[in-house]
Parts: sequence; structure tokens; C-alpha cells
Amino acid sequence: MTQTSISAERASAWRVLGGNAGRRLLLVALLLAAWAFAARGVPAYILPGPARVADALGRLVSSDTFWRDLGVTFWRVIAGFSLAAVAGTALGLLFGSRRKLGEFFEPVLAVTNTISSAIWAIFAIIWFGISNATTIFVVFMTALPLILTNVWQGARSVRADLVELARSFRMPPLRILRTIYLPSILPDFFSGARLAFGFGWRVSLVAETIGASNGVGYRLRQAADLVQTDQVFAWTITLVGLMVLIEFCVLKPLETHLFRWRRAAAD
Repeated sequence: MTQTSISAERASAWRVLGGNAGRRLLLVALLLAAWAFAARGVPAYILPGPARVADALGRLVSSDTFWRDLGVTFWRVIAGFSLAAVAGTALGLLFGSRRKLGEFFEPVLAVTNTISSAIWAIFAIIWFGISNATTIFVVFMTALPLILTNVWQGARSVRADLVELARSFRMPPLRILRTIYLPSILPDFFSGARLAFGFGWRVSLVAETIGASNGVGYRLRQAADLVQTDQVFAWTITLVGLMVLIEFCVLKPLETHLFRWRRAAAD
């Protein structure tokens, strides 16, 4: 590929990026305008306008507890998600590489997938009380089936002839997992992990509203109890902004880096 074609490709990519950014900014402007119009003539405790919510957000950010609450919630989500990622990957590889074992435990996974996060939150309150463990447990139990299922399906799709070839060369089982299974399940793991992380954020708020004395979920419940709707909106916008930041500044670049070989193969 010549230098001219590389420059043309980069210019085209920047044009596409600029076009996407412009369309998204237009969408945000339209949504804000519709929101402001809908809030006219409606009591602020029912639907506060954008200006009122912006003022509430400014007061939240300047408060003493804002960053502490945000950090506590983020830490709980990361802790629960990390435990689920380790356990889900290990179990998914085990069930995928040992098909009979996987078939034996498959009904348990099906039942686990049907249990609501609200039910896990109730169990967590009974077992752990008002503590960090309550939210971490709920995030863990919500994220685990998603990661486990994806890794399991990825491990089941590994070519059997490659595994048999490795065994014929007397390759140890752990090395087979590391050199054959792990590279094969990486796309499936990443897909399940992104989904699990998003769900983890949502269920952490449910757990914190009933089983925490700090964190974003606790502040949302507190604002709702006091009918401070502008603060509820402000916290919601904060969470949406944080998730967008994580998606486009962490997850997207990480995915591009991990799977750059796909793009090279396509070229």
C-alpha cells in the first residue's frame, strides 16, 4: 500500500468520523429541544427542564460526596465484574472442553439465567446486609451467566482436530487451553464481557437502592424520596455520560487493538 493510498484512506476515515459526530450532535440538539418543549408548563417535580437539570448537576459535582459516591459505585461494579470474568471464563472453558460435563450442568445455567437481578438483590440483603458485598454479589450473579455462556459457546466451536493434534504431541492440558482454546474464545469473551459490564452498571443501581448507604443508587433513592427530580435526572445523565466515555474511550479502542488481525486478514 503506497503512502498516497494510506493518506487517502486516513482522510476518508476522518470524513466519516466527522459526519458521524455531526449527526450525533444534531440528534442531541433535537432531543434537548424536545425535552425543553415538553417541560414547558409542567411542574418541575414531574419533568424539570434542561436548564434546571444542568444547575442540579453543577451542584452535585461541586458537592463533597459526588466523586466519592461515583467512585464507590464504580469500584463495586468493577469488583463484581472482575470476579464474574474470572469465574465465567474458567467455567466456560471447562464446560466447553469437557462436553459431557457441560451438558450435565447446562440446566443449572438455564435456571440461573431466568432469575431476576432484583431477586439476587433480596438474597444479598438477607446474606450480607447493608454492605459492599451486596452490590458486588448482585453484579457478579448477573454478569456470570453472560460471560460463561459466551465463553462456553466459543470453546465448543474450537476445532476438534487441532485439539487431537495437540494431544497426539502429548501437549499438557493447561497448554492446550492457553494456546488453542484461549485465542479462540477471545472474541466470544469480549462480546459477553461488554454486555455483562453494561448489565452490571444497571443492576448495581438496583442493589444500591435497597442494600447500600452510599453510592449512586443510594443517592438516586434519596433524591426520589425527597421528590428532587432534577437530581434524579442529573445522576442519570452522569451515568449515561460515564458509560459513553467508557464505551468509546476504553472498550472500542481495546476491541480494535485486540482484533486488529481481523482487519489485516480482510485486507
